[in-house]
Amino acid sequence: MGGFNNLFHTFSLLTRTQRNSLRSISSSSSSRSFCTDNGADGLQNSRVKIFDRDLKRKQRDRATWLMGQTQNDSFVDAVVENVLDRLEDCKKLFPTTLCLGGSILPIRRLLRGRGGIEKLIMMDTSYDMVKLCKDAELDDAHNEKIETSFIVGDEEFLPVKENSLDLVISCLGLHWTNDLPGAMIQSRLALKPDGLFLGAILGGETLKELRIACTVAQMEREGGISPRISPLAQVRDAGNLLTRAGFTLPGVDVDEYVVKYESALELIEHLRTMGETNALVQRNKLLKRETALATAAIYESMFGAEDGSVPATYQVIYMTGWKEHESQPRAKRRGSATVSFNDIKKQFGNT
Repeated sequence: MGGFNNLFHTFSLLTRTQRNSLRSISSSSSSRSFCTDNGADGLQNSRVKIFDRDLKRKQRDRATWLMGQTQNDSFVDAVVENVLDRLEDCKKLFPTTLCLGGSILPIRRLLRGRGGIEKLIMMDTSYDMVKLCKDAELDDAHNEKIETSFIVGDEEFLPVKENSLDLVISCLGLHWTNDLPGAMIQSRLALKPDGLFLGAILGGETLKELRIACTVAQMEREGGISPRISPLAQVRDAGNLLTRAGFTLPGVDVDEYVVKYESALELIEHLRTMGETNALVQRNKLLKRETALATAAIYESMFGAEDGSVPATYQVIYMTGWKEHESQPRAKRRGSATVSFNDIKKQFGNT
């Protein structure tokens, strides 16, 4: 346990009371550097801020309370299962794993011994969410064998030592970071050579029905539009993100989920429960009542089904990347081929 705790500093977001209620994480005496060394605070101040991270933390706090009032979320569970299924495709085991914020509770609940995980670190920006995950009662013998630790931390400033993890999982959380490439670079730095990064983020086609309804309602009622739904990455950007972050053997695939709701208002409540409501810095903080009602009416008029339900589309982009290691396959040096395509064509013809 001592060697495991030496991977982390006590993160500054924890208050004295929070430190006492969570497992103690001691400061390390090792000389290895952290992923956020070399003036991370200065970078944070100089970077353009798209999202209000403090507001997002508060939304996660609210989502914690709402989660306690509802059953398991079938959409989130489906995404988590899709992420964890990738561990079953790997022969490699991942003894030390970090799970970043977004869906930490479903991941812990649905892990079921996959990946050969022995030490699991659950991290979220919300103290309430971390506490909910820690206090959750899990009826799974596999989880009882896993040494689990809980910390409050920010994906933009990982309190993790370089080359200390075998696996990093981020499910439905990284799309709220102001510097997505930077957060992914820190994840790569935290991994040991041949370590695996598994990520799932919401894509640009997410909630396209709500975007249209909001735009039409605002144009009708207010004569203009303001951002109500955050910008999201496109599928074509995901591969570039992995490459830019320095991952090898990048893999990207996408799924679309269509969830049916009784009304547009039920959709909004679901977004609140997931902690996925608007956190843009330049958002309009006041939504007029008539605009909200018009949005719901337009939504149901344009997209409502015959049974009275309304659909909402969620596009989920799954990303897989490995930290470089000498055992991984590499492309041959350009110009090193010994066989000409013309020779192959002559041998096999135009079949």
